[in-house]
Amino acid sequence: MAAVKSFAQAAGNGKANGMAYKDKQKPTDIRFSNIQAGKSVADAIRTSLGPRGMDKMIQAGRGSVTITNDGATILKQMKVLHPAAQMLVELSQAQDVQAGDGTTSVVVVAGALLEAAAKLLTRGLHPMVISEAFQHAAEVSVNILKNMSQAVDLKDRASLIKIAKTSLNSKVVSQYSDVLAPIAVDAVLKVIDPAAPTVVDLKDIKLVQTLGSTVDESELVDGLVLTQRAQGPPDAPRRVEKAKVALIQFCLSPPKTDVSAPDVDF
Repeated sequence: MAAVKSFAQAAGNGKANGMAYKDKQKPTDIRFSNIQAGKSVADAIRTSLGPRGMDKMIQAGRGSVTITNDGATILKQMKVLHPAAQMLVELSQAQDVQAGDGTTSVVVVAGALLEAAAKLLTRGLHPMVISEAFQHAAEVSVNILKNMSQAVDLKDRASLIKIAKTSLNSKVVSQYSDVLAPIAVDAVLKVIDPAAPTVVDLKDIKLVQTLGSTVDESELVDGLVLTQRAQGPPDAPRRVEKAKVALIQFCLSPPKTDVSAPDVDF
């Protein structure tokens, strides 16, 4: 009887384990958990979208405070651990690298698509059907945008400045768009390659911040800016035209005297 009872318990445990393995509700719960995590990230930066969006004040662990409404900056400061939510953070960063703008919009749109997908899942639609429908909708959307788009001539400086002002309207410095937009356009036009006008290496543009100045005093310098102060006596020249610059790759200071004691064997 003990052997039969033990066999029955083992069979019951195997049946329970088989039912747990074949649980169809668990994949659905995981999908909704991922959707909720993505929506949470989108809701966190939704209020910073557009020219009337609110700025976010973010305090880092070291105490530094950042005030911004840029989606990529906000998500970069957030410590997102959920894998699905981390995908939205990477989406915003990819948008920032590819276009330099729309980092908040792309996350908000992704959150809206996740919310629509959740409603379709509750109706019993298969995830693959929803994914294929989204891909088809993306192709139609791209075609609509291409048909309504207008080509921009890089020689039309006025149109480029208007485009730059539109991008600055949702930033903290929107009130200084009349000053910063022409500077941004001229800076890009100076480093752009006419053979590949769609590719711009932003590393060729250096931003130098100075304390005690205002945004109105910002200017574009066509050349090299040195942040070091001038060295020498007070009567030394502070301005030299057509000067020759020496590029030295070794130290100019005199060598240090070796004062170490010699090794003595006892």
